[in-house]
Amino acid sequence: MGRPARSSFRLACALCLPGMLAASLASATNYTLWIHGRTGGGAIGNRIGNYNDFTYFGPNTTPAGINKKSVNWDGRSGVASQSGYVRNALDCFCTGQNWCTIATHSAGDMLIGYTLANHGGSARPVTNAAANGAGVCTGTGASQAGWNIRWVRSAAGSAGGSELADIGAWTTSEPLAQQHKVSTARALYNHNDTRNIWFYMYAGARGTLYSFVLPGQDDEVVAYHSSGAAAGSSGSSLCNPGDWFCNDLRLGAGNNQGGRAKWAWHSVVFRDDGEDYGHYTDRNWGGITAVMRRDMESLSR
Repeated sequence: MGRPARSSFRLACALCLPGMLAASLASATNYTLWIHGRTGGGAIGNRIGNYNDFTYFGPNTTPAGINKKSVNWDGRSGVASQSGYVRNALDCFCTGQNWCTIATHSAGDMLIGYTLANHGGSARPVTNAAANGAGVCTGTGASQAGWNIRWVRSAAGSAGGSELADIGAWTTSEPLAQQHKVSTARALYNHNDTRNIWFYMYAGARGTLYSFVLPGQDDEVVAYHSSGAAAGSSGSSLCNPGDWFCNDLRLGAGNNQGGRAKWAWHSVVFRDDGEDYGHYTDRNWGGITAVMRRDMESLSR
């Protein structure tokens, strides 16, 4: 009499398993995280922990990827002190069954790069993805190594530094400005250690005011050697094809003209050959960010 009972139990479990699996898969959620750059567009400290405030980039109503979240930090302090805000966001939305795609602008590139290189292999709490007022989510008791990140896209990435910091064009007492000196930025962390996560770079070339200071092509704030993720301990002159006096920034992950390599796991997906896109978002998803935003909207699903 026990054997038929066990058979019935096995049959019942077999029938309920697909439903349990479907319920488990249905609970997985994709998120799109946006990490802003220097200055933060105002009193950013009042918005830290508010993942729905996109003031730096533009109107919150603008489509910018599935379940978009803004990762706000003070935009002025050193990246080590601000990395905790990024880690909070990654713990909230990029653990357990949830996956993230990440978009950065300017110094946001340096911040996520530093965070991954220094904390990307650490034990992270799996959370409930419901943030409190400080931007922290409650742990479920489980943990994992690192975060679930599909890829990072970076517009006007300044992880390679800017010559504007070298000449003191920004507030010299500001820690983030000091870290943006070219040699300092390139020695700040291991740029090659992305935890095998691809960084896709968008390089703008509509430079005007400071173009005489920035080598090669630039977007008015960062030169191609930074926004194009050229590796090494110093900057270099990289340009669009057709410039006889400057080596080309090449698309993809391969070396640039002249042999200058890119950081590992970095690939240039947009080079501003028409010199149409500047650095600034103008709080309206403008500049080179506009190109990246379109890709985030179409690819972050």
